[in-house]
Amino acid sequence: MSVKSRRNFLKGIGIGSLALGTGGYALSEKTQTEQKLKKHFSMIYDQTKCVGCAECEDACHSVNLVPAAQNRMFIQDRTDPLNVKERRFVRVSCQQCEDAPCVNVCPTAACHRDSITDIVTMNGDDCIGCAYCLVACPYDVRFINEETNMAENCDFCLKSRLEKGGEVPGCVEACKYDALVFGDLNDKKTIISRILEIKDSVRQKPEMGTKPSLRYIPAVRQGV
Repeated sequence: MSVKSRRNFLKGIGIGSLALGTGGYALSEKTQTEQKLKKHFSMIYDQTKCVGCAECEDACHSVNLVPAAQNRMFIQDRTDPLNVKERRFVRVSCQQCEDAPCVNVCPTAACHRDSITDIVTMNGDDCIGCAYCLVACPYDVRFINEETNMAENCDFCLKSRLEKGGEVPGCVEACKYDALVFGDLNDKKTIISRILEIKDSVRQKPEMGTKPSLRYIPAVRQGV
C-alpha cells in the first residue's frame, strides 16, 4: 500500500495527526476528540433477506484471492428438511470478536488488531502456520491457506478493499438483497446503528464471552 493511499485511508476513517507540543509529541485537541469516538466496525447479516444466492461468497473469493476449495466466509443452508418451503440460510465467517481468542494466543502477533481500524486481521509475513488461532477460535472459522500456508480470517476486506479506498467489504457490495450491512457502531448516524436501534439482533455463542461484532437479524425467534 503506497504512502499516499495509506494517508488517504487514515483521513477517510477520521484519524487525526500528532501535533508537536512544547513538551514533545502530544495529541492535538482534534485527535483527542476522535480517540474518544474510536470506531467499532461491525456487520449485520439479515437472515430474513438472504436468498442463499452465494454471490457474496464469489465476491469474497475474487477480492481476497481465496483458494477455490476454501472460504473466508460462506452461506450455509440450514433449511428444516421437514419444512423446505421456508428456506433458511446463515452467514458463517469470522465474528470479529472484541475479546478475540485468536489474537490472545498468537505467538508471533501475526494475528492482531489493526492499529487504525481495530479490525482483527493477519500479518502474513509473521505467521508461522502454527494453527494456534484455529484451535482457539470458538466459531471454527479460521483456516490455513493451502497456497500460502498462512492463517486467514474474514477481516472485512481490510487489506483488499478498505485500505485501498473501498467503503464496504466485497460481500456487502455484491449483495443485491440488502442482507448485509457494514459500518461503525460507534457512529449513531450510520445505517447499521440505526437498524440495530429498531430491530432485534443476536450474536453467535454469546456465552463464550468473546463479544462478537457480527450481528444477526434472525428469521426465527430461536436465533441463527
